[in-house]
Amino acid sequence: MLRERSDHGYDLVNRLRQLHVVDGDAGAVYRALRGLERDGLVRSTWETSDAGPARRTYQLTHSGVADLDRQAVLLEATHHTLHVFRGRYERLIPGGADRHPERQEENGDVHGGGRHGHGQPGDAGVHPTIGAGERAGG
Repeated sequence: MLRERSDHGYDLVNRLRQLHVVDGDAGAVYRALRGLERDGLVRSTWETSDAGPARRTYQLTHSGVADLDRQAVLLEATHHTLHVFRGRYERLIPGGADRHPERQEENGDVHGGGRHGHGQPGDAGVHPTIGAGERAGG
């Protein structure tokens, strides 16, 4: 969300609530922002106002943008892996393929065998997503 635009913590919490990412613990967002700032991924500046108290504005740093881009690649790999899993799983449960025929077509599996047969090694796109020492946040 900070890649979309810089924001105040309070406004960021509200934007996250709209996505159902934050429930009642706004403090968790502030703790995360402080951690991201400590890691050099986010920076904050104090913004004064005539209408109220000074507020911190958070924005991504160049390192934060690079980390976000790297995390997006990892999430895409995870998305693909989950998509392959769901397609294979649907073929195993009774009526699974009949309940979601569009998934067969998305997987290139209009005849029930998959791209590489029946679960053979080498199914396309199944790759490790997060290596040892990598984090999923960002």
